[in-house]
Amino acid sequence: MSGVEVVDWSPDWSRQFEEVATVLRSALVDVPSARVEHVGSTSVPGLAAKPVLDIDVVVDAAEVPAAVAALEAVGYVHRGDLGVPGRGAFHAPGGPRRHVYVCPAGTASVRNHLAVRDVLRGRDDLRDAYAGVKRALAADPAMDMDTYVAGKSAILQQVLAASGELTADELEEIRRVNDAG
Repeated sequence: MSGVEVVDWSPDWSRQFEEVATVLRSALVDVPSARVEHVGSTSVPGLAAKPVLDIDVVVDAAEVPAAVAALEAVGYVHRGDLGVPGRGAFHAPGGPRRHVYVCPAGTASVRNHLAVRDVLRGRDDLRDAYAGVKRALAADPAMDMDTYVAGKSAILQQVLAASGELTADELEEIRRVNDAG
C-alpha cells in the first residue's frame, strides 16, 4: 500500500465538514470575525483527495488569541505553525480526520487555500490535471508525504497563477515551502 492514500471524492466530506463547522462555529461564538472555511481537496466536488478534511478558521489578526483559546476549550490541541508562518495548526479531537488551522484574514496562507479551492471548483481541466498528478504520486508504494507535497508543486503553481490572487513573491514562497516538503 502507498504511503499516501488518495481516494475518489466523496459527498460525505461535505456533510462531515458541516458537522465539524457547526461545532467550531459554536466554539467561536465570542470571536466576531471568525468564519469557518472548507479548503483543500475534499472541498472540491469531483476531486480525488486524501480522506482528510482541511478547515481554515479565518479571523481578524487581533482575534487570533481568542480563536486559539476557543478551540482549545473544546478539545483542540494547538501545535504551533508547523513551519507555515501566520497559521496555527491544531490536533483535532475525535470525529472525522481533519486538519484545522487558525489563520489571520488576508494572509498569503488563507488566500492560497481559498484560491486553490475556488479555481479547482471552477476549472474542470485543472481539477482533473491535479487529480492525475495526485493519483500518480500516490500510486508509488514508497511515496512519503514530503515527496508527495513537492510532486504536486508544479500543478499547484498553475492553479494559483490562474487565480490571480497571489503576487509573484507569494507564489515563489509557496513553491519554496512545497518543494522543501
